[in-house]
Amino acid sequence: MGEIEDAIERADQEAFTREPPKTLKAQIRYLIRQLGSARAVAAEIGVTADSVNRYRRGARRTARPDIAARIDAAVRQRWQPRVRRQRRQQAATTGGITIETRARFGYTSPIGTTDDGRVRRLTVHLPPQYARRLFEARDAGAGERELRQIVAEGLQEVYFKDGGRRADELEVEFSDIDYLDLGY
Repeated sequence: MGEIEDAIERADQEAFTREPPKTLKAQIRYLIRQLGSARAVAAEIGVTADSVNRYRRGARRTARPDIAARIDAAVRQRWQPRVRRQRRQQAATTGGITIETRARFGYTSPIGTTDDGRVRRLTVHLPPQYARRLFEARDAGAGERELRQIVAEGLQEVYFKDGGRRADELEVEFSDIDYLDLGY
């Protein structure tokens, strides 16, 4: 996953109304309920079906750290899908999204102004239309480049062009992301 998809996933997890299962046994049981079989869980987390059954029975109480991280990620990815969907729907229709980032912003503009990119730290609230475009593109399987373009367009219109009040001919390039957080 890219930076923007990771940020969307983190924002989704902030919406949880209950904590996901913490113990290995409970996590494995949850994954088996979600995926249907120990074999499917094994394929998801990269172990054998026998290992999954040992975790489920409690014969193995701990997993290797890398496997435990994969199990936790798989559980969090599937936890409370209805709550996630409702929060994204609210952001896409009424709330919008808040983007906090530190990245390099370059731009093309009229002659006589500088177009050298520079690192900026921005916190900008984007209207619901950009949230809707971002979620639709992600759900359609768009790559990091397309998602980054949508975010750049939103930042360009809201922050750099101030909603059409200045810099009409400005085109923003969004690159070298140091960090990116989304909130909705």
